Parts: sequence; C-alpha cells; structure tokens
Amino acid sequence: MLFDDPVFASRFLTLLTLSFHIIYATIGVGVPLFIMIAQWIGIKKNDDHYILMARRWARGFVVTVAVGVVTGTIIGLQLSLLWPRFMELAGQIIALPLFMEVFAFFFEAIFLGIYLYTWDRFEDQRKHLLLLIPVAIGALMSAFFITIVNSFMNAPQGFDLINGELVNANPIMAMFNAAMPTKVAHVAVTAYMTVAFLLAAIAAFQLIRGSNHAYHKKALNLTMKVGLIFAIAAAVIGDFSGKYLAEYQPEKLAAAEWHFETEEGAPLVLYGYLDDDNEIKAAIRIPFALSVLAFGDPFAEVIGLEEFLPEESPPLIIHYYFDTMITIGMFMIFLSLLYWIGKTRNWAFIQSTWYRWLIVLGAPLSFLAIQAGWWMAEVGRQPWILRGIMTVEEAATTSDYVGLMSIFFLLLYIILGVGTVVVLRKIFKNNPVENELASTQGGDSK
Repeated sequence: MLFDDPVFASRFLTLLTLSFHIIYATIGVGVPLFIMIAQWIGIKKNDDHYILMARRWARGFVVTVAVGVVTGTIIGLQLSLLWPRFMELAGQIIALPLFMEVFAFFFEAIFLGIYLYTWDRFEDQRKHLLLLIPVAIGALMSAFFITIVNSFMNAPQGFDLINGELVNANPIMAMFNAAMPTKVAHVAVTAYMTVAFLLAAIAAFQLIRGSNHAYHKKALNLTMKVGLIFAIAAAVIGDFSGKYLAEYQPEKLAAAEWHFETEEGAPLVLYGYLDDDNEIKAAIRIPFALSVLAFGDPFAEVIGLEEFLPEESPPLIIHYYFDTMITIGMFMIFLSLLYWIGKTRNWAFIQSTWYRWLIVLGAPLSFLAIQAGWWMAEVGRQPWILRGIMTVEEAATTSDYVGLMSIFFLLLYIILGVGTVVVLRKIFKNNPVENELASTQGGDSK
C-alpha cells in the first residue's frame, strides 16, 4: 500500500491538513476587512442594512475562527511529528515567525472578543468601528508570518550551513527573503478576493431563492465591486510572482509552463496534455507571452527544464494547477467587471437568475483557485522541503503509523467541515435578515 511509505504518508497528511486549513485561513484573513468596510459604510450613510451586514458577518466569522484554531494547531504539531529532520535543521529560523503568528492571532482574538461583546455599549458607533482595525491587522499579520515560513522554504537565507548544520542563524534576515514580498502580497490579496466572492455568492443565492430584500442587493453590490478590485490586484501580483520565479526558481516556472527547451520569445502554454514522448498536444500557445511574464520582454530568453537535473525538476502536474488558478482568476475578473458595467448601465441580465447562479459558482471556484495556487507552490518546490538544502525524503519521519493517522485526521476534518456548515446554517436560519432588521428599525425591506 502507498501508506506503507512514511514519506508518501507524511506528504499526504500534510497536503490534507493544509488543504483543509487554507479554507478557514482564507476566511480568517478576508472577513475582518469586509466587516470593517460594511460597518464604515453603515455609519457613513446611516444605513442599518450595512450595520447588520457587519454584525451577521462577524457572527459567522467567529465559528470559522474556532475551527481555524484547531486546524492551525494541528499544522504546528505535524511540522514536528512528520518532518522532524526539517525542524531540527531549520527550527531556530522558523521558530520566530511561528511564534509571531501565534501572537498575531491572540492580538486579533482579543479585540474580536471586545468588538463582539460591545455592540450596544457605544453611543458613537465610530468608536466601536475602531476595534475592528486591530482585528483586521491581526488577521493580516497572522497570514504574513505564516507565509514567511513558506517563503523561507522556497528561498532559504540568513544562516551558514556547516557540516550539515545550520549555524549563525539570523531569523530577521531569513524572514525577509526574496520570495517574501510576492508570496505575502498574493496570499493577502487572493484571500480578500475569495472572501468577497464568497459573500457575494451568499447574497446572490438568497436573491435566487426569492428574497427581494434590499439587504441582499446591497451586500451583492458591495462584495462584487470590492471583489473586482482584488481580482485585478491578484492578477497584477501574479505577474510579479512570475518574474520572481523566472529569476529565483526557474525550474518551477519551466515545469508549470511545460517549457522544456531554453529559448527566446517563449510562448505561454495553456491546457493541453503530454503524450508518451513528452510532446505537448492540444494546447493553446500564446506567442511571446512566457517571455513577457518572466521578464517583461517579449524576446527575452526563458530557461527550459533541459537545464536542470531530472531528479531536481518539479512534477509536471503543476502545469494543471497553474492553468486552473489562471483560468478561474480571469473568469472572476470578467464576471465582476461585467457586474460593475451592468450596474452602471442598468443592464437587465445582471438581475437574471442565470447570472446570479454564475456568481454563486464563483465562490467554490475561487476557493479552488486558492487550493490550486498552494498546490502549485508546494508541489512545485519538490523534491525540496528547503530548496537546495534538504529534500522531502531527508526531512520526513520514519514512523509506520502516519498512514493510520491520516485516516483519523480525514475523519476529523469531515466532522469539522460538516459541523461548520450545520452550525452556520442554524445560526442564520434562526435569525433571518427580516427579523433582525424588524427588531432594530422596523424592517424596511424596500
């Protein structure tokens, strides 16, 4: 059985945990910003609908935070249990950002608790709004520090390696490595984008179900427009990420693009498949686009996979992860741009059921893009766990029980996932928008 190999089992369990946790981590980073935006608009316009958005989103946010704490703790434990040699080598470097990530979370949690329990304690709602600033900052800093760990694994620096031991460690220098700016920016922006389309999907679904309440229309309008901004930002930062890869991890870029031979004016390869001779079939080729992505020059030379040892080249499957991420990103830009133009010009189809179903589809697609991006980042670093220094095989545990633990954790994640949906559904089903508005300002639904 595949689980008889502790390296494979360790990789599978890590993939399972990270793929589940990234859902809650994305929500954890993105939702505080939208709570803050909604409450600020509500105060500025004296609009109870936006105030209620902030209140309801905060209520649901607490549930996802609770589950995110569990999965985040599991990741910390699994680093030591599944990858002991990596922690032994790099622990003195990554201990600082891991500690700071925990500190950032507690900073966020403290102010979130105060914010939730002081809804009716401030006569001036602007003072209550100020409590959201540290919540949003804490959420962002939590993502910043945990992403730094991943950045270090891709671009290790800030130490000397003597006789296989990491000495003269400088954690600050290690944290601010070459991969950090693009990775942190991309994680933050895509989290905001994904949460925007998640909240938009919820509003669109309620409208599809027959609700014509102004609350849902305003929520949809707000989240689709903000989602467009962050979707465009994600595309721009993605371009910077391509240029980072071209300079620092050319083997990952070449594998993601099935770029086998070094050439000038390299085309961008989308979709397709490889035959038995590694020939690309049925692909879309965009002339010069890979050279532009890599160096901003249509005639620049892009290094091919032929320049790297086969055993040090990433798996070619990351091409599909790249295509998935790019395709969904472009689709969401188009969908939200169409919404913005449609609202401006009063196009009737913007309010049609079929278009709203596309918005609903945008939520799972956006999370799939997040997953594909992380799979590309992690699988694309193979065979290294610490690029150029330690391979995954060298870092993994030799325990024979990881496969069995994978089954237990899979069951745990199913329970947590189903439990999250059940609890959230019960919270909002028992407290519909109409009832909450009626209790505060008479329930104007026009």
